[in-house]
Amino acid sequence: MKNDTPQELNSDKEIGRLIDEVMSSSLTDEQYRKKMQRRKEVQDKRIAEAVPEKGLIIVNTGNGKGKTTAALGMVLRSLGHGYKVAIIQFIKGSWEPSEKRVFSYWEDQIEFHAMGEGFTWETQDRDRDLDKASAAWEKSLEYIRNPDFHLVLLDEINIALKMAYLPVEDVLAGLAQKPANKHVILTGRGAPSALIERADLVTEMTLVKHPFRDQGVKAQPGIEY
Repeated sequence: MKNDTPQELNSDKEIGRLIDEVMSSSLTDEQYRKKMQRRKEVQDKRIAEAVPEKGLIIVNTGNGKGKTTAALGMVLRSLGHGYKVAIIQFIKGSWEPSEKRVFSYWEDQIEFHAMGEGFTWETQDRDRDLDKASAAWEKSLEYIRNPDFHLVLLDEINIALKMAYLPVEDVLAGLAQKPANKHVILTGRGAPSALIERADLVTEMTLVKHPFRDQGVKAQPGIEY
C-alpha cells in the first residue's frame, strides 16, 4: 500500500490548519478570503500532481450499514458514463434482489450474478456454502480478468473471507490479474488485514444506531433490500 510522502502529509496538515482557521468567527472578510485562496492553491497543486487514472481496489467494511449501498452508488456512476459493470453477490441470492430488477434497465452494460443462498445461519450447510463461494469466486475471476468491464463489485466477499470459505491469498492473487485501469469493489464486514493492506481505498462503516438492534424494526423494502 502506498505510503504518503512528507510533502503530501504537509499538505494535509496545512489544509487542516486552514479549515480550522476559517471556522474562526474572529477573521475579517479579507483574512477569510486570503486563507481560502491559500487553500485553493494547495489543493490545485495536489490535483495537478496527481496520477490521472488508476484502477482501484476498494474495500467497504465495518459493522455499520451502507457498505453495499455505497458500492451500488459507484455502480450507477459507472453505468452513467457508459461503462460495463459486473456484480457478483457472494452471500445474497436466496431471494431476488430488488437492485437486480433496477439494473435490468442497463442490461446491455451490466452482468448481475446473485450466487449465494442466503445468510450462513440460514443455509446451515458449510460444505454447500464453500461450494457456492468457490463458484462465485470463479465467476468473479472471469470479470476481473476481462478488460471489457470497467468495474466489478464483489458483494459480501469479505464475509466469505472471514468465514474461511475462500483463502485470502487466492483473492489477492486474483486481484493482481486485473487490467491496470479496472476498479474492483469488495464489500462486507470483517475484511482481512491483508486485503486492507492491498487496497487503494478503504472505508469502515461504524455502527452507531440500528433500527433492528435498538428498536426491533425488521428489514424494510427500499432500505435494506
